[in-house]
Amino acid sequence: MKSRSRISVHQTQRLALTTGLATSIRILRADAAGLSRYLEEAAAENPQILLARPQVQDWIPRWKSAFAGDAERPEQEAAGPSLVAHVLGLVEALRLTAADTRIAMALAEALEPSGWIGRSLASIAGQLGVAIPAVEAVLARLQAQAEPTGLFARNLAECLRLQAQEAGEFDPPMMALLDRLDLLAKGEIDRIAREAGMELADLRQAFGRLRSYDPKPGAGFEAFAAPIREPDLIAEKGASGWIVSLNRSALPSVSVAEGRAKGRAEARALIRMIEGRNATLLSVGQDILTRQTAALEQGLGALVPMTMAEIAQALGLHESTISRVVAGTAVDTPRGTWWLRTLFTKAPREGGPAAGALRDRLARLVANEDPDHPLSDEALAAALADGGAPIARRTVAKYRTMLNLPPAHRRRRRQ
Repeated sequence: MKSRSRISVHQTQRLALTTGLATSIRILRADAAGLSRYLEEAAAENPQILLARPQVQDWIPRWKSAFAGDAERPEQEAAGPSLVAHVLGLVEALRLTAADTRIAMALAEALEPSGWIGRSLASIAGQLGVAIPAVEAVLARLQAQAEPTGLFARNLAECLRLQAQEAGEFDPPMMALLDRLDLLAKGEIDRIAREAGMELADLRQAFGRLRSYDPKPGAGFEAFAAPIREPDLIAEKGASGWIVSLNRSALPSVSVAEGRAKGRAEARALIRMIEGRNATLLSVGQDILTRQTAALEQGLGALVPMTMAEIAQALGLHESTISRVVAGTAVDTPRGTWWLRTLFTKAPREGGPAAGALRDRLARLVANEDPDHPLSDEALAAALADGGAPIARRTVAKYRTMLNLPPAHRRRRRQ
């Protein structure tokens, strides 16, 4: 039998990952810091891409609650259990005398979720019946050994000063900024330069270092907290409800150079990709936080079940797009900086509370327990059940492990 060659034509379709598509995906899933680095690299290769750094006033939203002090703080909850465990370990490692340990424990109990001390030293001294210098001496030891630096600060200026000293950056320009934080909060760095008799360039350089400090070193110990960095989004409550906006202080503005030089088309394409990324990020963030309004109002214990598929269907996007957008994306809220991804949570039982809300309630129970008589997993399960959330002991143990909480016998305070 003879074989015969034959030419045939077949038509198929497949998605090709072009350079433009790969770039678009990279930009879509980049956080603010990653996107800034990418833009710097792109501008170095293409002189038609012009970057402009954010102005001082664009930096303020991330620090707004820190500058506001007590005036705009939401109702304070107990510090997260991880912060409590961390601080108790610090006190134990210092090997203080019995009298100083008593003072240190009172200072630890006065810590707010921000990591600052929420009571005056005079009040603590009066409660313990000791002299104020004795409290100051123990506080100095705690501040010197605390990690991250800035824990046990009495206010924002002291928190930042401790970090500047630790970094070896507490020079005259930094001192001028920290002495005039009220003016810095208004973006009046020119006025600071005039009052301090310093060069504006030196103050701007110090300001760049100041931006990298952490105004709330205790917040990173919360169960859902994002690492210390510039958040991508900012959630603020307005007259018509919660509004989500981009953190413009975290990204440089991008424009195209004038003229007809080579590279202008690539620069314009890059700007369109960034605008698309920002629009998608805003719409996804707004929809997520609209569904989780209760968490913004009451705390993470009020999280409701929510999936990426629900967000994708509501916005007419693919679920993989939602996954890329929320990867590494953080939102700054009055209750701290949260990962967007952690706000997606299912209910362990149909019709029950979200798993994320249960973990937050579990964390609060441990934070407020008697350190001499810590709650067992069975007791924690019973306490959650009393709150209307029936849960098995093994589920409590799993959530406790996820929160890096040791078992009860290891949480018991040593005498």
